[in-house]
Amino acid sequence: MNFDLKEAISVLERTPQTLEVFLTGLSDDWLHCREGDETWNIIEVLEHLIEGEKHNWIKRLETILKEGEKNPFPAFDRFSHLNQKVERSLEQTLLEFKELRNESLSKLKNLIHSDSQLELTGYHPAFGVVKVRQLISTWVVHDLTHISQLVRIMAERYRVDVGPWEEYLGILKKR
Repeated sequence: MNFDLKEAISVLERTPQTLEVFLTGLSDDWLHCREGDETWNIIEVLEHLIEGEKHNWIKRLETILKEGEKNPFPAFDRFSHLNQKVERSLEQTLLEFKELRNESLSKLKNLIHSDSQLELTGYHPAFGVVKVRQLISTWVVHDLTHISQLVRIMAERYRVDVGPWEEYLGILKKR
């Protein structure tokens, strides 16, 4: 196993900055393009990350620490952001994510004081028994998944424009 809490936190701390550097100043055409039908655009991915900070990671961690396996985690609707119409700029969206992430990481650092806590278990409604270590690992990989998704979304916008080079651009290969 490779999990290390300090290393995990170092990735989680960098996600808001990575998104800010990568996305700030892009045109609306970039921010609203999609990989295909029924896929998310960049703004929707950011809103999903915000919902996760509000309703997923820390709430589930707190549930494990307080209740163990007695009660399942609170439900998290991965698509709830699609039902909300939020009117704000990209900069405001990134700032909210950054502030929420900073709050989450502060709570994480205050909640986890020992390696033994990483082995505590809770009950996920779909997966059954899971460990704190697995939850935090998933949080890190979730960030990386969505960073990858943003890059794929943007690459897809130029799929036709690259012409014959598409053959050499792995990001455009259908999975």
